[in-house]
This record gives sequence, C-alpha cells and structure tokens, in this order.
Amino acid sequence: MTPPLDERAATVLVVDDVPDSLAFLVEALDEAGFTVLVALDGPSALERLARVEVDAILLDAMLPGMDGFEVCRRLKSQPAHAAIPVVFMTGLTETEHIVEGFRAGGIDYVTKPVRPEELIARLRTHTRNAAAIRQARDALDLAGQAVLVVDAEGRLPWRSPRAAEWLADFFPEAGEALPEALARWLAAPLPPGLAPEDAPPLQLQRGMQGLRVRRVGHHGEGERLLLLERGPRLAATDTPAAEAAASGPQAAGGDPRLRRAALTPRETEVLYWVARGKTNRDIAEICGMKPRTVTKHLEHIFEKLGVETRSAAAVLASAGL
Repeated sequence: MTPPLDERAATVLVVDDVPDSLAFLVEALDEAGFTVLVALDGPSALERLARVEVDAILLDAMLPGMDGFEVCRRLKSQPAHAAIPVVFMTGLTETEHIVEGFRAGGIDYVTKPVRPEELIARLRTHTRNAAAIRQARDALDLAGQAVLVVDAEGRLPWRSPRAAEWLADFFPEAGEALPEALARWLAAPLPPGLAPEDAPPLQLQRGMQGLRVRRVGHHGEGERLLLLERGPRLAATDTPAAEAAASGPQAAGGDPRLRRAALTPRETEVLYWVARGKTNRDIAEICGMKPRTVTKHLEHIFEKLGVETRSAAAVLASAGL
C-alpha cells in the first residue's frame, strides 16, 4: 500500500515532448519538493503508469501522435488510474479546447508559458484533495460498503470491491462502463425541490436477488456517490402482485375486490409484503420508506379493499397472488 501523502513527497508524472519546457518543469517541481517522473509522449506515459503509482499528472495537451486529451481519456477509463488528478498544460486558450480537457477527465489546466508558483500551488491543492478522497475510499473498502462514484461524463472513476462484484453479477454485459439502467436513472429529472439524496432509489431484480441503488451525495467535483444494497428485495413493478394489478382483471384472479381496488404501485408493494407476514418495520426497511408511511399506505389499502384488519388484507392478497 502507498504510504500517506504527508509521510512522503508527492509524485508527479510530467508528460511533454519539448525538452526545454520539460527541463524547466522538472527543475521547478524538484525544488518544490515533488518527486518527478518524465514521459515524452502518450504511449510512454501510459506505459509508465502501468508500472508506478503517481499522485498527479501534468499533461501537455498537444503531444505528437496521441494527443493529451486521448491520453487522459484512456487512463480515466482504467479504474486503477481514474482517480489521479490530471492538470493540462496548453497554449490553446479557446473555450472548446478547455472544455475538451475537462470532458476528457482533466481536473484543471494551466496555460503556457507556465508560471511555476501558480502551477505548484495548483498541484499541491489537487494532490491534497486526491489524497483525502483516496483515504475516504479506503475506509469504505475496509468497511465492506458497496459504493461507486459516477462522474459528470457518466464514467465510473471508482467503485469499492463489493460494488464491482455486484455490478458484474447484475450487469455482466456492461464491463467497466456505467450500466445503461443506472445511466437512465441518473439522467431522469428529479421532482422540483427534491434533493438527490431524498429521491426514490432505483430497484432492480435479477432472479431472486434484488439490487437497490441510492444517491448518497457528492464525491469530488461533479461526481455522484451511489450506495448499492443487495438482497431478496423486489421493486414495486417486479412483484407478482404488481404484475397482476398492471395486467388487468383477467390476470389478477382471486377476490374481485382486489381487482376493483386500483391500488397504486407502492400500495401493491406494501400489500405484497403484508401477505408474506412482514411487519411495518420490515416493510419500511425493504421498501426504503419510513414506518409511518407504511402505516398510511395500509390505511388506504384497508379502505380500498373494504377490510378493517391486516389479516383480512393479507388473505385477499394471498388469493390474488
């Protein structure tokens, strides 16, 4: 494991094909206390990164052959390197080039000719921030949490080992990319005034296993932190009761009151778990709601079904499932 940043000098990989510029940068960074590695082009930079760990990358945008933008895209597509902060050096000051650098995964940029004091201040800030994020991720790994990070471009710069395992189980076709189901869910607009952390979770089903995905906050610039939960949990539209209700009177079967009740998907989900003997607290945990919300749904269910007790509602539900 790499020692903490405060116990060693930060290592910076400088990628530039101009010898004079390279010598100037290496000298300035070395005097500032950084450990400096050098690459003259994109392929050699990627080759170096396969053999050593670095804390930041100073990358010339206009390299011969594979330009800096493509180098950045390639290393950001690799989980082992996705979290390394990349600072672009460029003489291109047009907005489109700056935007391209950020879209490729860069965290910052400096214009040439580079001002050493400004560059060093930026690198120290980015290496400190990256170290703090890395420590937080290590803590999540040790805690066994299934957590992943999605950046503004829909990439997965990091996922905990458990999250990687569960994503591979549920979305084997996605490989290292963000699964399409998660991308659609994240792209969907939230109701006005609703914080992302308070939004309903995404619930998925594969066989007898369920996967719930929650937004739990932000993690770095433009990055969203998602928490995965796994177990035999069915989303409302995946339960047999919901399928019967959605399929119409012919498919629902059982007591006609169940067909006439016109339960909402959430009410159908609550009734499904009532029929399986779950308590209100159990249902709240399974469905991701508060116990008093479960109680309110049950009041509506009793009224729609014309029953007064939980047992009577469970009997009707069992007949229709």
